[in-house]
Amino acid sequence: MHRNRLSRRAVLVAAAIAAAPFAATAQAYPGKPVTIVVPFAAGGTTDILARVIGQALTRELGQSFIVDNKAGAGGNIGAALAAKAPADGYTLFMGTVGTHAINQSLYKKLPFDPIKDFAPLTRVAMVPNLLVANPSKPYKNVKELIAYAKANPGKVNFGSSGSGSSIHLSGELFNTLAKVQMVHVPYKGSAPAVTDLLGGQIDVMFDNMPSAIQHVRNGKLKPLAVTTARRSPELPDVPTIAEAGVPGYEATSWFGMFAPAGTPAPVIAKLNGALVKVLADAEVKKKLAEQGAEPHAEKPEQFAEFIRQETAKWSQVVKASGASAD
Repeated sequence: MHRNRLSRRAVLVAAAIAAAPFAATAQAYPGKPVTIVVPFAAGGTTDILARVIGQALTRELGQSFIVDNKAGAGGNIGAALAAKAPADGYTLFMGTVGTHAINQSLYKKLPFDPIKDFAPLTRVAMVPNLLVANPSKPYKNVKELIAYAKANPGKVNFGSSGSGSSIHLSGELFNTLAKVQMVHVPYKGSAPAVTDLLGGQIDVMFDNMPSAIQHVRNGKLKPLAVTTARRSPELPDVPTIAEAGVPGYEATSWFGMFAPAGTPAPVIAKLNGALVKVLADAEVKKKLAEQGAEPHAEKPEQFAEFIRQETAKWSQVVKASGASAD
């Protein structure tokens, strides 16, 4: 019995010694600046949200969280770079519904595995997409847009932040349900697409609300509808696409923070705790609300389950629309 107690104590001591380096890692983390890879151009929604969260994490954890934009291929270039980064907590990734739930159905081959190559930290925000048009275009609402598109098949185009983004799929879903043939024009991020929309080079866009809302407020873009099931509190007079003439239409964008797979569990726990705290901060919530974004914090395992559900949902949308990025 005495010997058994000794051996049990020896096992516990050995386990404590083995765990010590990991505990020390979490305690010391972060000991230098942290990079947040954003897979789209500066000025778009993913970039805006990453900068708000990065500034809050800088205050919370006492080290700089720096945004690094790596745009292209519907977010795949940035995702692949982040997936291959050292799993030490010093490279994070601001993922989207595109990079982590849509692209694997849209692309025949991805340079990363959205499940195996990443450790989910938490969802950051849920964001409506906003159907906006250049004010010079001859349609003031959804019904007029559908009528015009049907009378001019293939002549109305819609921009997006890249093939496979929620902005792209929102347009494809609209094409399917409204039975129109608008042409997709992909960009390397939302910001350059909005620039061309403002300039009249493209006709409409299903943009994430944070990168479109200021242009709506100053009258440079015409809001036709929101893509969610309910109206946005930030634009209460703008109808949903469903109530504006396309029954059953609903699409929501989401954004979340990831670390490379293999990042030590104590570092994951520390980052999740910090993210949950900053997402509950009144100033952060106000900044996100001003952009039309709804903060959303959860445990890593809850985020992982949400991603599984979203992957199944969007694979059906991609299949039904016939969309492809290859």
